[in-house]
Amino acid sequence: MISRSGRVWMAAGLLFCGLLSMGFPAPSEVREVGSQLQPLWDEWLLESMDNVRHVLHRPEPREIVLRRDRPWEDHAIYNPVVIKDGYRYRMWYRARAVEKPIYTAYAESLDGIHWVKPKLGLIRHEGSKENNLVWPVPGGKGRSVSVVKDENPEADPQERYKAITNQGTTLPSGRDIALLYGLVSPDGLRWRMVQQEPIVVPPLGDGAFDSHNIILWDSVRGHYSIYARGWYRRGSKPLDGKTVGKGPHHVLIGRPSGVVEKVSRIRDIRRFTSKDFRNWSEPEYIGLGGTPLEHLYKNSALPYYRRPDLILMFPKRFLPTRKFHADWPLPGQSDVVFMFSRDGLNFDRRFMEAFLRPGSNPLNWHERAIQAGPALVPTAPGEMSLYYAEQAKTDQVRIRRAVLREDGFVSLRAPYRGGVVRTRPLKFSGSRLILNYSTSAAGSVRVEIQDAAGAPIPGYALEECPEIYGDEIEREVAWRAGAGVEDLAGRTVRLKISMRDADLYSLRFR
Repeated sequence: MISRSGRVWMAAGLLFCGLLSMGFPAPSEVREVGSQLQPLWDEWLLESMDNVRHVLHRPEPREIVLRRDRPWEDHAIYNPVVIKDGYRYRMWYRARAVEKPIYTAYAESLDGIHWVKPKLGLIRHEGSKENNLVWPVPGGKGRSVSVVKDENPEADPQERYKAITNQGTTLPSGRDIALLYGLVSPDGLRWRMVQQEPIVVPPLGDGAFDSHNIILWDSVRGHYSIYARGWYRRGSKPLDGKTVGKGPHHVLIGRPSGVVEKVSRIRDIRRFTSKDFRNWSEPEYIGLGGTPLEHLYKNSALPYYRRPDLILMFPKRFLPTRKFHADWPLPGQSDVVFMFSRDGLNFDRRFMEAFLRPGSNPLNWHERAIQAGPALVPTAPGEMSLYYAEQAKTDQVRIRRAVLREDGFVSLRAPYRGGVVRTRPLKFSGSRLILNYSTSAAGSVRVEIQDAAGAPIPGYALEECPEIYGDEIEREVAWRAGAGVEDLAGRTVRLKISMRDADLYSLRFR
């Protein structure tokens, strides 16, 4: 016999299941969005899409911002790191690779378009310090340098800028590995090693740091992250006897010809974390959601400046079996792809097509020609710029700027015949709903606010929302009764968005 309390709980459970069947959400499904920007790049906020799909947008190449024009520069001008630091834009880039020392140089700009290479007087090259070189100092280790301005409130002001760099070494066994060293600076120009020992030593059997490994400060999670190159292996036995490669990838990869082959080693990305920049965690390979196995070379990770808990990546994808120029000495082709993460470890890799193509320039069609940096910054109202190297390993090597609209990596797109998007139940704070959208002259967007059960709230129904059309980064949604939604703040609501020949990039309550 069921007790009285048991019957009460059973009745509550049946009622709860009945509410679910009527469209009421489980409490765990309610999204607390507050007034935070909501890029619509995945289904985190979305419950259903009817005749609407996600579309990847490619950046538009613009002007060349840096060329090889100094005696200390060679064909390896790449690995650009760009930040907006107060009133100016700052860039660190690899300037030389053929001869040692391998230099990192510095440039700056007031608008992100016109750049200068200042004479810093820091490092002597062929008897003169009239150059823009910042690393290495005499005795300093390192090749490719990744720089971040440390926004950690506990950071020492003398270490406000941090960097990592890689350095190869040979073990007594004769095996070559690469190590990661830490650099610190009060101003991003005058650098010193944080310690003579490496801050990260790779696991035995997985020592490939021969890339542009990236450092960032994850302000949301309160730790430093290094995203570093590694060799992903499936079922192999490294020297320490541990089996690695138990990651989320598939075992097979499709070659361009359509032939499917088994792969045991592939260039991949792993993450290390630290609270103090000195002591680092064991590596974890990032998750890619079971997507096909690919060589992902330089990762170019960074937090999205409009939503810092979202970690972006612009990895260089390497295809080792293709060769465009018969007389080029090495096989392989490269392009740049886009992916992002909501937790810093598991990345959304739904778009297998290229984010940045080599294009029509024949000098971009070889194995190392094109590569984006961790170099995404706002450069004008509603515009962000991404900097990338092209024509690398040729005399015409250079760094170019490309532009996108803010939040414009991915949109929800509806065709001319129209489509509808419905969100999960959500709670917000604020008094206005703001859209980042674009339509054709014949297109439109309209928004309905519903209660938790999916019924239109009076005053906010679809037919009470005049058509929105245009191309705006921040459009305030209004209904016939006005634009204010403050009376609904804190309640569980849903949004129904009707679109026609339109793209929707993001929304937020403000």
